[in-house]
Amino acid sequence: MQYSKTPPAKAIFLDKDGTLVKDVPYNVDPALVTFESGVFEGLGALQEEGFKLVIISNQSGLALQKFSLSKLHELIDHFNFIFEQNGLALSGFYYCPHAPSEGSETCTCRKPQPGLLFQAAENLNIDLARSWMIGDILNDAEAGNRAGCRSILINNGNETEWLKGPFREPDYTTPFFLDAASHIIANENTIAHA
Repeated sequence: MQYSKTPPAKAIFLDKDGTLVKDVPYNVDPALVTFESGVFEGLGALQEEGFKLVIISNQSGLALQKFSLSKLHELIDHFNFIFEQNGLALSGFYYCPHAPSEGSETCTCRKPQPGLLFQAAENLNIDLARSWMIGDILNDAEAGNRAGCRSILINNGNETEWLKGPFREPDYTTPFFLDAASHIIANENTIAHA
């Protein structure tokens, strides 16, 4: 008897700071976490459409000794709790612990590199071509695009350099998380009815 393999899921990859929550540099204190407007409504709508929700975050504060690994894991527990309180399932929280570096020292997991998305896709059985990356700077869009996802830039003023280049053009730009979610759902429905 043959068992059919579970088909790959689709996912929303989410930058944390400046996208899901207000950007407080190197923050791991749950008391200082403030979620952006429309995030829970948008995530709820995306989850209803069958998307897994996965956080992809650069956490260079670890390498720079701004906070400990145990404090980061307490913050991750807090995110799981808040998601659950809002009827959401957080499928994964992937982070790069490295400091920004140059040349051959550059890691493969720090955005704009797509390593964390590839890792999440393998661990969670995710179809990258059916998935989206949402972030507040072009490095987020580039990571998503490099991984083969579509990408959305939350243009809230956090992107200040606007460096152009391959993979750095988001599929959609909006200042509002809820609009980003609506755009994704509209595209899903267009594809489904094509």
